[in-house]
Amino acid sequence: MSNHDKIGRKNRHRSQISRQILTQYVLTVVGFVAALLLCYFLAWVFCNQFIWLDTNPLYYILKFIQATSPFWGTAVVFVGVIFITHHYLSKPLSYLDEVIAAAEQLSQSNEKPIILSEPMKSVQNELNLTREQALRSERNAKEAEQRKNDLIVYLAHDLKTPLTSVIGYMTLLRDEPQISPELRAKYTGIALSKAERLEDLINEFFDITRFNLTHLTLEEETVNLTRMLEQIAFEFQPVLAEKELTCETRLAPDVQLICDPDKLERVFDNLLRNALSYSYPKSQIVLSLEQRQNHVTIRVQNHGKTIPPEKLSRIFEQFFRLDSARASSTGGAGLGLAIAKEIVELHGGIITAESADEKVALTVRLPLSRQKIV
Repeated sequence: MSNHDKIGRKNRHRSQISRQILTQYVLTVVGFVAALLLCYFLAWVFCNQFIWLDTNPLYYILKFIQATSPFWGTAVVFVGVIFITHHYLSKPLSYLDEVIAAAEQLSQSNEKPIILSEPMKSVQNELNLTREQALRSERNAKEAEQRKNDLIVYLAHDLKTPLTSVIGYMTLLRDEPQISPELRAKYTGIALSKAERLEDLINEFFDITRFNLTHLTLEEETVNLTRMLEQIAFEFQPVLAEKELTCETRLAPDVQLICDPDKLERVFDNLLRNALSYSYPKSQIVLSLEQRQNHVTIRVQNHGKTIPPEKLSRIFEQFFRLDSARASSTGGAGLGLAIAKEIVELHGGIITAESADEKVALTVRLPLSRQKIV
């Protein structure tokens, strides 16, 4: 729900309560005055049923009451209206006290539901909804922070292994200058492989820092999306060949899209890397692009282990990894898909994940009608 809708609903609730109190107040005042007039009329009719002699003391009392009726009638109405007004003014003040107490309860992140008086039922529901959303956001933030902290600890531990190997093999090469060229090349290759792994881990640290400190903004231009995807798929060929994977492209021709090309390239790069990391050996990745009347759909599908529903629903969360065991050969900081989701949503699109029958599909839907931001 948008902020505008929320403000509109709050205004409606406030207007409803105000109208209810004002209506009750007016009806009470009118009813009070009508009751006084009715009592006066009934008393007058009753007194006219008798013949009052001037020798009767009640005669002079009734004549006095009749003569001064405008005065005491006005006084009674005035005092009654004051009491009625005080009563109905105290109502919104008591409601305000309830809302203040509820606001204090909200600020304390209390699990106990907010309970207000019956006329404030709609406000109570809104406050409880806000409370639940705040508690949910707080829990999600704590979980994300915990995952990030755990990840940093794991990464720090993982840094030791390749660093120790690099130091060991480089020390061996320094201390044993007489070793054969073949063995030297082997040790150098192992050291290089470990150094590249070390670089990947350091890059994961940078990803975590950038994601926490950087607010993504778009620099849009008109881009040939078909050509972009062809280029990205081509650049992945060496890595795919190394893992005995293939990538089939099914791209609609010459699709033009207003977007930030650098950031969208990062999205598709992350999707393909995810598919590459979790594909079965010697399987195929399918990259497709379809153009509809008002949107384009990009889909990356790979053959791999079916993702359970409970993990699939969290796949776009920050620092969430499918590989909970942290195998060094798969996965990263758990930020790739979270960043992709943020970039897609900044473009006014949506990203979804599906998994069944040992297939995983990530789908991006982007609007064609998005106006270029100047």
